[in-house]
Amino acid sequence: MAANIAAAEGFARAAAAAGAKLIGFPENVAFMAPDGQGVREAARPEASHPALARFRALAKELDVWLLIGSLGIAGADDQGRVANRSFVIDAAGDIVTRYDKIHMFDVELPGGETYRESATFCPGAAAVTVATPWAKLGLTICYDVRFPYLYRALAHAGADIIAVPAAFTLTTGRAHWHTLLRARAIETGAFVFAPAQCGSHPRGRKTFGHSLIVDPWGEVLADGGEEPGFIVAEIDLGMVARVRSQIPSLGHDRAFAPPG
Repeated sequence: MAANIAAAEGFARAAAAAGAKLIGFPENVAFMAPDGQGVREAARPEASHPALARFRALAKELDVWLLIGSLGIAGADDQGRVANRSFVIDAAGDIVTRYDKIHMFDVELPGGETYRESATFCPGAAAVTVATPWAKLGLTICYDVRFPYLYRALAHAGADIIAVPAAFTLTTGRAHWHTLLRARAIETGAFVFAPAQCGSHPRGRKTFGHSLIVDPWGEVLADGGEEPGFIVAEIDLGMVARVRSQIPSLGHDRAFAPPG
């Protein structure tokens, strides 16, 4: 965990030196355990999590806002499960909001990969937005990206930017990562920021990488590729209003009866 925190801090310092004011880390930024037991052992209460304390100090030092993609937070429920929790930290080092991942990745993939997040993680129950100095930010994590109704709800709540920190598998990432993120940006008329894990992990797990910054028209402004590092893009937030006026689908929702 200490090595991961230090690596993330180094990339954040480099991004800040390049002019970034809102910096995002991926899901499981401090530690990505190989199994449920490892997740529970690495989880810490929020008040004593070493990554949270370090990143709060870093945001204050660099005078930037930080999105901590997610940390494993102990004590989420009475079953011993862990919260997969995002934090947004302001430039004073204060936690301004939290988001617990709603949708659990319970799947069996071709090639024998199996994931049962719901056995280890307690799912969140609330969508979250937060005001930043630049725009309203909507929060999601990884597998959430496959549930467009969440993104539409965030857009209706005023989100101009939607974050999707992730640890997307190599298999599903190759097939769907770019398409899903571009679709969520197009559907909502919002910028999408998606800091993502990359490379090989214990027990053969591989993540896709390709951190993305996508504009409201669905164009990829920056792609992090498959190696550790950081990407930056200059954001024209006026584009949100322009795109939403060109294609005002957020104002065209209609109630309908479900199929019988």
